[in-house]
Amino acid sequence: MKILIRMDDIAPGMDMGKFRRFKRLLDEYNIRPLIGVVPDNRDPKLMVEADEPESKQKKGTDEEADSEENPYFWRMVRDLQSEGWIIAMHGLHHVYTTKKGGMLPLNKQSEFAGIPYEKQLEMVTEGKKILESHGIATDFFMAPSHSYDRNTITALVEKGFRRVTDGFGRDAYRRFDMTFYPISYRKDSALTDDHEGYTTFVVHTNTLTNEDFNYYSKVFETGKVVSWNEWLMTDPVEAGEFQGIKEYLLARIKYILVHKRW
Repeated sequence: MKILIRMDDIAPGMDMGKFRRFKRLLDEYNIRPLIGVVPDNRDPKLMVEADEPESKQKKGTDEEADSEENPYFWRMVRDLQSEGWIIAMHGLHHVYTTKKGGMLPLNKQSEFAGIPYEKQLEMVTEGKKILESHGIATDFFMAPSHSYDRNTITALVEKGFRRVTDGFGRDAYRRFDMTFYPISYRKDSALTDDHEGYTTFVVHTNTLTNEDFNYYSKVFETGKVVSWNEWLMTDPVEAGEFQGIKEYLLARIKYILVHKRW
């Protein structure tokens, strides 16, 4: 099994030191990940650093600096996209407003699941508009806490999104007019799985420790980690009849195991 890297919680104020350190590791092995960019972050937990120094923000033209908030951050995202990194819209504000797990209940909190369709459509529309205002176009969606429902999918399709980074399995699969790119159920199992297929390791750089960096260095040394453009060039399969039921049950089991609520 081949492995892809997905980096969550990319937003102004994130821990840029850890982000740059992980990027150097990725660059060393020529790996291009998928990153989830929050269009308008309002989650204080993601704001772990002060804004970039004014001297860095003014590296572009004065017109660039005046045209957008956090210009250094957004210029960095555009540069990463031009390098071949894949950008996903990571929710809207990254603020949890319901206690719903949605279709993939790995958590009991959501920015989207449980909210009426019309409101979700407004949220998706706003997020897409914000990214486009910064010169970033994408048809990839990444739900905060992996929590989304059918209304989310319908709203995404309505606004031109065609791909979601979530689900379980060894292949990208088609469901509800959307292509899903699965995440790993257990990282250790994925590393020893010799079957053909792909899976995604979810990385939150804000919370990485030295031990985590050493772990990923060893993972990259295996040669099993590839760039996203390889997976995106493969044809997705049609989801099986029981795909939704299987994913829901697997997610519930993982939630129970992680939180030890028997």
